[in-house]
Amino acid sequence: MAAQAAETAELLYSARLFLLSSVDAVHGYPCPTAGWPTGRHQAPGPVLRADRVPREIFDLADSLEILNLSGNALSSLPEDLHRLTRLRILFCSDNRFSEVPACLGQCLQLSMIGFKANRIERVPAAALPPQLRWLILTDNRIAELPEELGQRPLLQKLMLAGNRLTRLPESLGQCHRLELLRIAANRLTELPPFLLALPRLTWLAYAGNPLESEADATALESTPTIPWSELTLEQRLGEGASGVIHQAQWQPAGQPPRAVAVKLYKGEMTSDGSPLHEMNACISAGLHPNLIRVEGRILDHPQGQNGLVMQLIDKSFANLAALPSLDSCSRDIYPDDTRFNADVTLGIALGIASVGAHLHAQGITHGDLYGHNTLWNAQGDCLLGDFGAASFHAQDDTVQSRALQRLEVRAFGILLEELLERGDGSLSLGQQQKLAALVQRCCQPEVLARPGFTQVCEELAGL
Repeated sequence: MAAQAAETAELLYSARLFLLSSVDAVHGYPCPTAGWPTGRHQAPGPVLRADRVPREIFDLADSLEILNLSGNALSSLPEDLHRLTRLRILFCSDNRFSEVPACLGQCLQLSMIGFKANRIERVPAAALPPQLRWLILTDNRIAELPEELGQRPLLQKLMLAGNRLTRLPESLGQCHRLELLRIAANRLTELPPFLLALPRLTWLAYAGNPLESEADATALESTPTIPWSELTLEQRLGEGASGVIHQAQWQPAGQPPRAVAVKLYKGEMTSDGSPLHEMNACISAGLHPNLIRVEGRILDHPQGQNGLVMQLIDKSFANLAALPSLDSCSRDIYPDDTRFNADVTLGIALGIASVGAHLHAQGITHGDLYGHNTLWNAQGDCLLGDFGAASFHAQDDTVQSRALQRLEVRAFGILLEELLERGDGSLSLGQQQKLAALVQRCCQPEVLARPGFTQVCEELAGL
């Protein structure tokens, strides 16, 4: 009993001291608790591999809003979890659950649920809380979803990559607020028409399903290879869910060394899909002034890792925005004092629309066209990066390919609106009105009525 009491005390003590740190459990988004008023409790992940939830957690029943139980050995939750009356966000990733606990459906305020990397085979309808907004079930064993999922009208983000789905419930056609959907690395043989007609669907990733074009399968074969022996890694530049980026020196035989960036892929499933599909999309994207140039694919890495050698980005470039928070859900975060002048606004808008048109002509949708995946500088130059959610589609002008492209046009419309909201007043009234009208057309609910990126580029060039 003493040992059990000590374990419980350590769990709760850790919970009060540490912020949420299991970032991949929330699709790479950090926990936005800095600045929250005191007294607003959260219970971040304990450091022990617990196989039970301590009953003492209910001492916080009237204040607990975020509960992170990721990285433990849990296979069930307390049946009376609904006693946590203010619980909004629950993370249970990297545990041993074989089904989503039905008790969650009784948690009336619960809106975000994460069960990434478990052993889940079953999602009971009873497990879906009425306020469900964001559901993460990445990297499990799910073959079927309940039709009741479509009866959650607030559903905005749905992460299902790395499962065994052969179909999607038709009821998803009722989820008119659904904006982000990740269904990569499943067993889908078609994209149902109701999916591509959803009025707000914007960020879709479906690579690694039998439905996809063969383009990704041939991408590696057509890419120059760079022997590992020609590379010397230097400082780490960054790390994401799919891999680690280093600055490096590349010295081809008989040539002087040159500075490059090297991305080494981790290999495990991410919330967007397989890192290998990301690598294939980067290669297939080809050359464009607003893309980060791929020099070649790494050959003969000593540990067999896959990797790419890419253009090293000038230090004057920075991320346009920060990742969405748990509260903003699908919208990027900008510093309060962010302002863009007319040249920067038009430069970024035209650059992103131009690269969008280029990708669509190659039969690629980016799937994650966001400010946080856009690099920019003070002159209005921009680069679109992060192909983790990219997918291939037919290059023929079909209804399906047009619909897929118009989903991405909505993402551009949202980005353009974010730029306009942060303008410094240097755009003329006429420019503001034309850009605002373009936002409306790009975001209109009738998917096929939106303009394509080629038309968007023509309109922007006329400003």
